[in-house]
Amino acid sequence: MKGSDECAGRAARSKRADARRNEETLLDAAAAVFVTSGVEAPVRDIAAKAGVGMGTIYRHFPTRADLIIAVYRHQIEACAEAGPALLETSATPHAALGRWIDLFVDFLVTKHGLAAVLQSDNAGFETLHAHFLDRLVPVCARLLDAAVASGEIRPGVDAYELMRGVGNLCIGAPDDPRYDARRLVGYLVAGLHRPG
Repeated sequence: MKGSDECAGRAARSKRADARRNEETLLDAAAAVFVTSGVEAPVRDIAAKAGVGMGTIYRHFPTRADLIIAVYRHQIEACAEAGPALLETSATPHAALGRWIDLFVDFLVTKHGLAAVLQSDNAGFETLHAHFLDRLVPVCARLLDAAVASGEIRPGVDAYELMRGVGNLCIGAPDDPRYDARRLVGYLVAGLHRPG
């Protein structure tokens, strides 16, 4: 009897792990579609990108707001986890910062869409925004500290200010095809670099 209980436990854990992976695949696909097409993109586009049926998406996320909020939280965690990984794998801390800011810009596209979706739920949005700050400001600060310690950027750059500046450069970018926010953000990050 004990052996069958252990097998059942392993099967349940494996099933939960598969369900988590499937949900992550959906969230990654939705984030990619939201970045290119906005948060009002058709669910069929997300399903096609994820390689699943539309029913699978609705089973996990009954409403568009549920999906957008889940993508928002997923992207916060992905950005938070990416910072330390980029520091380990990038040629320099400044390069890691630049790559992280690129991820952050992608995230901001979804974040601006989320704000529109949650207009009627200010408390819910405020809670998510506080989570965003708690998770991402320390990651940005760590990247900045590493770049300062390596002598690549000048000291005194505040993580919150940098993130807010990047956010301000991204406002309205999806609505104006003549405005390239990513290029301007690139100038901002390049401007932090201390000539060597």
